[in-house]
Amino acid sequence: MNSNILEVRNLHVHYHTRQGAVRAVNGASFDLHTEERLGLVGESGSGKSTVALALMRLIRPPGKIEGGQVLLDGLSLLELPEERMRQIRLAEIAMVSQGAMNSLNPVAQVHRQIEDALRDHGVKQTKRERAEWIGELLQRVGLPQATAEMYPHELSGGMKQRVCIAIAICLKPKVIIADEPTSALDVVVQHQVMETLESLRAELGASVILIGHDMGLMAQTVDRIGVMYAGDLIETGSVEALLNDPLHPYTRLLMASLPSLEQKMAAKGIPGLMPSLLNRPTGCPFHPRCPDAFDRCKVEEPILQTVQLNRGVACHLHWADSAGKEAS
Repeated sequence: MNSNILEVRNLHVHYHTRQGAVRAVNGASFDLHTEERLGLVGESGSGKSTVALALMRLIRPPGKIEGGQVLLDGLSLLELPEERMRQIRLAEIAMVSQGAMNSLNPVAQVHRQIEDALRDHGVKQTKRERAEWIGELLQRVGLPQATAEMYPHELSGGMKQRVCIAIAICLKPKVIIADEPTSALDVVVQHQVMETLESLRAELGASVILIGHDMGLMAQTVDRIGVMYAGDLIETGSVEALLNDPLHPYTRLLMASLPSLEQKMAAKGIPGLMPSLLNRPTGCPFHPRCPDAFDRCKVEEPILQTVQLNRGVACHLHWADSAGKEAS
């Protein structure tokens, strides 16, 4: 039996502009295991949200999925007709989008918005059955049943986010993608929303892809992390492995930039800026900012390869010996 619910291979997404193609996702490959929680982290503009939209087949012009393969439980999503893919969304793979709390229809009551999702996917229910199911969904996300009769402007930010999660789980999908689901919430509500998402994941037996840049939140809520930089997936591994022994120089600097409760130290950032995805540098996209870069990094782009058990990294430092060269 295949332990992977989702398999992504060599995914490329470009945004076409007058100046040329912006390579937002540049050959990303990863697996999502059954009932796993996978985190995707990186700076703004690294391609995290574009990966999420590509998995949902929601890339719109001028964006285009240029190539790759996305298998959901063996089903090739990128080859499906649009109508079939529309039925797959929400039923098999659902997404809580970035800024989801502002995506609710301001002039429709909560129950209407959940009903629309159910009807759109052909769910046959009596009026009473539908009301009971909506009430149960709201209770599952920690909201009173009376929320069903409320409008979005009557809800707090945390309540809106929970409604969006209720919509995402209304058809019991196998995979839930949460794109920065707590970015506009205060710390206490963030924790409550993430607890709700985790309890629902366990209840449904679903897998979750959590997208964000808060490493503290990731460390508490996911099993494995993928680090993205300039459209590339540059390192993957368990949370413990990445926190304690980051392999890629970017991941190492990312970890070093986090504040510590154990010792007092000056804030330390990563020098330079992420390159333009319209004009990516030759070789490794991180080499202009990398303190460990050597000649090979400037001309040859590394690919993500397994270097330890369940660890992958795209860095020439870990392959210099096999190429007969040494980092300097």
